[in-house]
Amino acid sequence: MITNRQEKLLEFLVKEYISTAEPVSSKALKKVTDLDVCGATIRNDLQVLAKQGFIEQPHTSAGRVPTKKAYKYLSEKIAEEKENEFASFIVRQIRSAHQQIEQEMRLTQELMSSLTETSMTLSISNMPEGEDLFEILNILGSSKTSFGQDMNIINQIIKKLSQF
Repeated sequence: MITNRQEKLLEFLVKEYISTAEPVSSKALKKVTDLDVCGATIRNDLQVLAKQGFIEQPHTSAGRVPTKKAYKYLSEKIAEEKENEFASFIVRQIRSAHQQIEQEMRLTQELMSSLTETSMTLSISNMPEGEDLFEILNILGSSKTSFGQDMNIINQIIKKLSQF
């Protein structure tokens, strides 16, 4: 529809018209824009914008003023940008929450591992004196940790050895 440069010119023209309430000349636009183009290029772009109905010229020697179409176009553009910013904000918040949940899950796993290790240590340390390795392994025999299968085998061996 319109180029980026024409869109920038339209934005500057609307802002300038709102602040001065007077038609805006191409010379005034050249001063307030950061576009590196000559005055003739600005006038050509203003003609294109006028043909498309975004601006009008009250009389031949006057500057340009925005039309309702220009205000509607810019307000829709601003609304779309705000909507995109909001959507990006929501996506960032969801990603942040997901990362936090993952971190808390890792911490929970570490805590469970630590509690398992601590409970096994406490079980062994609370044994009365005189207990031997076979009795310690017998206590650990019912454990279903990652080495649970090995512990079951050791427990079976202990039971067979205790029968002798």
